[in-house]
Amino acid sequence: MAIWNQITHAASALREFIAPTYRPERHYMRGPGPACARRTNTLQSRVTFH
Repeated sequence: MAIWNQITHAASALREFIAPTYRPERHYMRGPGPACARRTNTLQSRVTFH
């Protein structure tokens, strides 16, 4: 079984090398996150324009 695991691992590594499985939807951010919103709200409360 150890040999079979090594063969399977080598085959999957070869496949990943030839045709990488990059999925941009997994890495795409859809706008600023909650930390940015908190930071913006804190800055707006500190800054006052007259």
